[in-house]
Amino acid sequence: MTNEVWKQFEENGVTHSMGHYLMAIRDLLKARGYARVTDVANHLGVSRSSASTSLASLKKKGLVDEDDNHFLRLPPKGHTIALQIRKNHMILETFFKDVLGVEEEQALIDACKMEHLLSPETGIRLLALVKTILTNEDLKKQAIEGIPCDLCKSPVNCPVCSEDDPCPLHLTEEDLKLRPI
Repeated sequence: MTNEVWKQFEENGVTHSMGHYLMAIRDLLKARGYARVTDVANHLGVSRSSASTSLASLKKKGLVDEDDNHFLRLPPKGHTIALQIRKNHMILETFFKDVLGVEEEQALIDACKMEHLLSPETGIRLLALVKTILTNEDLKKQAIEGIPCDLCKSPVNCPVCSEDDPCPLHLTEEDLKLRPI
């Protein structure tokens, strides 16, 4: 099973970079009503040449269209992917920041790393969990402060830690700053 999972990761049709190009086009279309290669390059802070190369790949996959006047648009498949990535980002960022208590900047970074990998099903379930926790102050407090861990009886039989490393579930915020996992 594990071999199949990492192969699926490698076969993900949309890379992190591609996701950002799709979202940039969507954002520009929403804000301005149009998007060109130059606009996308400026929006992402990359060269026009880099944007052109990346967009050519997206066009080849049928995720971006360009008309005779060089205006870009997202066909339904590209729009759906861009929207799903945006939703995933918002769900993950909220989860990290408001449920786990991660600092805002780190929550943004981590959400950005994962947004294009989360399946729609997992995104929906994570959103339901976030809503449940955020509407219950006791659950929210437990999520941020931690719940006593009965997972580890000893490092020998713990599925998370080993004899050489302390259990990450027992580490304090200060421990994590001194010795990141």
